Amino acid sequence: MKFERRLESAWWALRIGLGVAPVAAGLDKFFNLLADWEGYLSPLLQGLLPVSAVTFMHLVGIVEIAVGLAILTRWTREASYVAMAWLALIAVNLITTGKFLDIAVRDVEMAIAAYALARLTEVREAAVEPRVAHSRSASMRASA
Repeated sequence: MKFERRLESAWWALRIGLGVAPVAAGLDKFFNLLADWEGYLSPLLQGLLPVSAVTFMHLVGIVEIAVGLAILTRWTREASYVAMAWLALIAVNLITTGKFLDIAVRDVEMAIAAYALARLTEVREAAVEPRVAHSRSASMRASA
């Protein structure tokens, strides 16, 4: 199996975009330069939290940074599935606020993009693995 070369640029665009954006948003959970992140929390969710909204957003920031870095490293596929679920949950939270519906739609679209990255990564890894296994067995035969 071979990964279509024309898909490489799409894979890289998704990987970089879905990796860098959560790292930036996660870091900003500590500085609130891009947004007042606590304002996006549903009152329903806030009532269930055992910690303050600020503390919760700091925890969210840590998760986002970790997922973004994982997408940018060797765990692209797994982290993309996590990002997909995470973004869907964020969209549900936003919908329960009764406002920010435009951002909820954007997050659903980003979740779909994360799913696409995960699936593309599966195909890409399947195309690369046989070549890696073949070159390993060839080098083992040569050294024997």
